[in-house]
Amino acid sequence: MLPLPYFAGSPIDRRTMLVAGTSALGLVAPALHSPLFAMPATALPAKRAKVAKSTIMIWLSGGASHIDTWDLKPNAPLEYRGLFQPVATTAPDIQLCEHLPHLAQQAHHLAIIRSLGDHGRGTGDHHAGYYYNLTGHAPDPTFHRLLNARTPYSTDWPSMASVVSMKRPPHPSLPQAITLPQKEGAPEYTRPGQFAAKIGLEYDPVFVDGSRERPMEYTAPALKLQGEISANRLRGRRELLNTLDESRRRLDQTVVSGNYSKQQLKAFTLLGSSQTNSAFDLSQESAETLDRYGRGINSTTMLMARRLVEAQVPFITVFWKEDRELDKLCKSGGGWDTHGNNFDCLKDRLLPEFDRPFAALLADLSERGLLDETLVLVSSEMGRKPKVGDPRSGGTTGAGRDHWTSCMSILMAGGGIRGGQVYGSSDKLAEFPAGNPTAPEDIAHTVFHAMGIDDLTARDAEGRPQHLMSEGRPLLELFS
Repeated sequence: MLPLPYFAGSPIDRRTMLVAGTSALGLVAPALHSPLFAMPATALPAKRAKVAKSTIMIWLSGGASHIDTWDLKPNAPLEYRGLFQPVATTAPDIQLCEHLPHLAQQAHHLAIIRSLGDHGRGTGDHHAGYYYNLTGHAPDPTFHRLLNARTPYSTDWPSMASVVSMKRPPHPSLPQAITLPQKEGAPEYTRPGQFAAKIGLEYDPVFVDGSRERPMEYTAPALKLQGEISANRLRGRRELLNTLDESRRRLDQTVVSGNYSKQQLKAFTLLGSSQTNSAFDLSQESAETLDRYGRGINSTTMLMARRLVEAQVPFITVFWKEDRELDKLCKSGGGWDTHGNNFDCLKDRLLPEFDRPFAALLADLSERGLLDETLVLVSSEMGRKPKVGDPRSGGTTGAGRDHWTSCMSILMAGGGIRGGQVYGSSDKLAEFPAGNPTAPEDIAHTVFHAMGIDDLTARDAEGRPQHLMSEGRPLLELFS
């Protein structure tokens, strides 16, 4: 029998309490008989002499078009290559889309992996793409059957953020993993793969909300006390909660209850922390810095990520905040899922909104001496179909690109990664990996290796030993 979806609920006001993550697995898909998915137990990589202290993962929600951004094919037929031209960058081996001028000046920091694909293990849809690329584990049969109706399960494999949260030493005052400015897809289509799931709710990222309307404020659900609540009143409420918790423990000693109590403690710690107030206070940044990144929500979240690196938070996830004005124009849900009008949406809106703050982030980290100890990853749940024309948006006249999980590209920088390089390649039409094919489990291993995490064992809620990442290998060739 399949596990039931798990939903965490609480009567505590959402403005006062941190949103607790929900999660959970069915059966893990069997490994393909290929060295791509095998990592012998005796082949553990040696630890790096210097490890990354933090990871920033920037997630281009919806599925960014690899063939229109960082894997252009200028010699392909027009119906594949599209309208954009490649331009030279500060790295001799890297060309980028002409509509990424700021990033072109920072390309010497980048490693582009152009040979990432799901190798037939995905479903071609968003939920499975999220799960595979956020956890490094192939979607189990429930994804293939339920597609976007597949909710998070408490027995899912944990996200990379949650593994880092568990394996790195506890931060003295801030959460181990912070996700902003939203929980992806919540509440209607909460995306699996964001949560700690089988390793325990206590390792869930803390989800922090932001909005397009107030891009300088990160106050919901837990970065500001509600109304006139003082720190003394908060402490009083905590004492009351402790009393209620003791009564509840006598009635319910389940693992979920215990884990939720830890989430409550995490919430109160965060609310009462002076370091929290400082880390999330963008008013401390100069006008020059704010202008350098930009003033929109996707700009300020990248700036916030840099501040959280300075506060030594181990894992920061930035999920792209959709713009609902783009929904009708791009048939995209407001993000990178450009089923229609792909080229105008990228040129006029999505690429400029990404280009400036991401280039600023790389430059800022480098200038502050933080880039070598910070791994930066730009990922997504899928690429886009290289042949232009999605039937759902009018075919070729709609100028959209459909889902494409067979091939995509990701960006990495910092954390010991050698900049100015391209790893792997796609075929001449950007349809499938060609040289050095890679899979999401390899990317997860690479993140863990950069952060000095070689022990990937854990125990589940019943105390049974688990290997958190038995497939794949770290891409050691990327490192200096």
